[in-house]
Amino acid sequence: MPTPRRRPLPLALATAVLLVPLAAACSSDGGGSSAEGGRVRVVMAFPPAQAMSPYGDDAVTLSRLAVVEGLTTLGANGDAEPSLAASWKQDDDRTWTFTLRDARFQDGTEVDAIAVARSLTAAAKASPLPRVLSDTRLTATAQADGTVRIVTGDPDPLLPQRLANPSLSVLSAAAYRDGRADPVGHATGPFTLSKVDGAVSATLERNDRYWGEKAAAPGVDVTFAADGTARANALRTDAVDVAEYVPVSQASLLGDDLVHSFPSARTNGMSLNTAHGVFADPAMRAAARAAVDSKALVGGVYEGRADTAQGLLGPGVPWAADRRTAPTGRTAAAPPAEVAKTGQITLATYTNRPELPEVATLVQQQLEKRGFTVKQVVRDYAQLEADALAGKYDAFIQARNTLLDTADPVSYLASDFTCDGSFAISQLCDRKVDAAVDEAASLTDTDARHAAVMKAEAAILGTDALVPLVHERFVQGYDGDRVDGVALDPMERTLITADTRVR
Repeated sequence: MPTPRRRPLPLALATAVLLVPLAAACSSDGGGSSAEGGRVRVVMAFPPAQAMSPYGDDAVTLSRLAVVEGLTTLGANGDAEPSLAASWKQDDDRTWTFTLRDARFQDGTEVDAIAVARSLTAAAKASPLPRVLSDTRLTATAQADGTVRIVTGDPDPLLPQRLANPSLSVLSAAAYRDGRADPVGHATGPFTLSKVDGAVSATLERNDRYWGEKAAAPGVDVTFAADGTARANALRTDAVDVAEYVPVSQASLLGDDLVHSFPSARTNGMSLNTAHGVFADPAMRAAARAAVDSKALVGGVYEGRADTAQGLLGPGVPWAADRRTAPTGRTAAAPPAEVAKTGQITLATYTNRPELPEVATLVQQQLEKRGFTVKQVVRDYAQLEADALAGKYDAFIQARNTLLDTADPVSYLASDFTCDGSFAISQLCDRKVDAAVDEAASLTDTDARHAAVMKAEAAILGTDALVPLVHERFVQGYDGDRVDGVALDPMERTLITADTRVR
């Protein structure tokens, strides 16, 4: 049955209604203002969807709130660095040994090899399987000397990076007593998740057992608000100290004192259907690419808070720029007179990211100026994904995280642009591209792998299967003169840290 339409509230009243639950949640359970005990008040964009299970998207929320940790963490270039594992070594192409540091769980029990093996085994058996394990198998066992041995089904040079994924966080034995992984009080991070109130709020306390530097703040009071305007208004009215993911449309209203934008690993691009329809012709794909003006998108839609498209990998992948090479094998663009003969094309995008419908409208105008006739389809992402993957659209605009689950772009290139790719919206199947991606995947040396990734990028861009539009910047909200230690992380894994405090 269709949902009855309701008359929209006036803007001022709508904003007030949205702020009421935020203000109430921030003042409950000892939260109060940041001046009372120095607690940090945060509004997050994505309410818990799986009761804070580490095996789904809630794992990222737990990571961004500094609650959970894995054996490793990621450095600025995506390299694996020690976390609960002090060191590791590769015994053969499928076997690794991890030596643990001296640490305790938030419930006081020891982080030992048995606990680590238990957590990794539980993740490997979870249903649905965590996305980070969708392309690999691992077996973890505790060794007599206190180390953890991990064996992968196939050679996996990225295992240390993979283990930094929040879905592979290590929890104590008590977390698994009721048949699910419960992080409340059972993780290892600098903040302990002590209470979750459904999709409304959560309460964190400082973990005084933390193995590293103790948290500067005594706790964090979290509210969840999917509406970006509500998050921005909560920051503007001092209902919160930190607002996650401020929409571009609200950034200029908040002003530079409260807005902090920085490069992300997301590239907004237009996937062109290389298998069917108008864009099966590479000359037409080249014409679509030639029609797009990235600078106009950055200025017109993102108000300057994005970066012009340079390739598949943008400024959020800092090593990419110095290694980028020109696209290889491009076909010349069809002239406008030929384009005008092609008939109507369908351009689709989704509403979940508020800038994308505006991007689609401007791209439609640019394509039409080149001679294309364009029909738009704009819906919720869940209503579009199956059709996009089935190749039912000529063009599909999306915001894609190019570092995905292992902080390495090879998995993104393989899933989106190879013949057997699991997320191949462009329907591309090109032997040269497959060979280039396979070459990158086979290398373990970081510099050699990065060089091979950029060679694969050049091969993919040469097909015009995807037209890069802009590189997104994340926009986080907080008063830099009052709040310290907020992480601006292009990989989206950290936000609140042990250093976060309100002065």
